[in-house]
Amino acid sequence: MENDPTPFIQALRHSHDSLRALAGPLTGAQLAQRSYCPDWSIAQVFSHLGSQAEVFGLWLDAGLSGQDPPGQDAFLPIWEAWNAKAPQAQVADSLQANEAMVQRLESLGPGQRERFRLQLFGQDTDLAGLARMRLSEHAVHSWDIAVALDPAATVAPEATGLIVGTLGQLAAWTGKPDGTRRRVHVSTSGPQRDFTLETGDAVTLEPAAAGEREGSGPELRLPAEALIRLVYGRLDPAHTPPVETRGVDLGELRPMFPGF
Repeated sequence: MENDPTPFIQALRHSHDSLRALAGPLTGAQLAQRSYCPDWSIAQVFSHLGSQAEVFGLWLDAGLSGQDPPGQDAFLPIWEAWNAKAPQAQVADSLQANEAMVQRLESLGPGQRERFRLQLFGQDTDLAGLARMRLSEHAVHSWDIAVALDPAATVAPEATGLIVGTLGQLAAWTGKPDGTRRRVHVSTSGPQRDFTLETGDAVTLEPAAAGEREGSGPELRLPAEALIRLVYGRLDPAHTPPVETRGVDLGELRPMFPGF
């Protein structure tokens, strides 16, 4: 079910456990190495995941108690505390904070899961929505770390299958239209999905209607994890797997998804 948080929580558990295993043998020199994020070292990406685990914990508290979500003033002390940590502490404390967050989600009973509601970013968010947001953040930033160590790294399959169908909102929110009108059929593998990407005055990425899945118009075929990275601004030429295009240039699409 779309509003069932269980698959997202299970995938988040897998993402956290995988990142913990990756962190185990990292040296001090590797922690200081630049991640895929140009302004952050590997340790700083861990720090971000740790601080955001605390932020999501505050959102979880609010949604369970029926309160409004905390404002920016509650987040600043969290970010400042994490930024002040030494690199080794950023990693160790991040793994601890994320373990605690995952355990909290796993421990919620059926009644708590059902009644969770939170007005977040102008939308009514249920627990599945919150878990989805956390999974997306954790999986993509885990890739930011993994790809700095292995250029062939990909977004975890367990997360990819859940995230790829939720990209429409993010594309509309972060997409930067270039004014050129396009209507592109996008098909993915692993898992197989079909979307319609439209650009012009706005950027939209929506599931393709049955009648639009075949045609002679522009097409883009690529792995689902690569589509996720495209929308998240992480599909530069050096990290692009084999793709198929017809009537559309991937180089024109990349600037419309600058990432964040």
